[in-house]
Amino acid sequence: MAELLYFTGTMDCGKSTLALQMDHNHKARGRLGRIFTSHDRAGESVLSSRLGLAATAIEVRPEFDFWDFVVGELTQGGRIDYVVCDEAQFYSALQVEQLARLVDELQIDVFCFGILTDFRATLFPGSARLVELADRMELLQVEALCWCGERATHNARTIGGEMVTEGEQLVVGDIVSHDHEVAYEVLCRRHHRRRLTQARARATLSPEVLPFGGAAS
Repeated sequence: MAELLYFTGTMDCGKSTLALQMDHNHKARGRLGRIFTSHDRAGESVLSSRLGLAATAIEVRPEFDFWDFVVGELTQGGRIDYVVCDEAQFYSALQVEQLARLVDELQIDVFCFGILTDFRATLFPGSARLVELADRMELLQVEALCWCGERATHNARTIGGEMVTEGEQLVVGDIVSHDHEVAYEVLCRRHHRRRLTQARARATLSPEVLPFGGAAS
């Protein structure tokens, strides 16, 4: 039986690396699939990992229709045993429903990877629909850490090291901050609520209360 699976966690927990590994494993068993992504940090039509791995992918834009695409491929003699969908939080609820239809009606395995909540700790539409429809959800076991050393559970958007809580839900950035560019940081819930980022902790807390030998890292 085909399944709709959702692998999720915070930023920097290795979801894109696992997506690439999943594709490799299935290809090694002779299965044929397609890779999809949306707003990857490396640019359009690529699935990239912070470890330096990357693969060509199909960009999922707002008007993209998974059902039409797959049926078109199959009608032209193509073969699709599975699909890997990275950055699935950016998909629309309708697109997630199309993925569920691929599983139910065409018996195609769908492996989705994404984060649950945005910088305001609010569910992304794509993630919310995946929570509702997925046959199974898997919390990724590689734990990202807050600067305090605790398990990170929330994604924070920062500008110049300062956490912000207003703005568009979809703003592409990475976990590395350059000057006043938009960046992201993973925090535990306590420090997300207090808006206490790594940069702010270094500037305001005494060295003896910081972890890892007096340096927030």
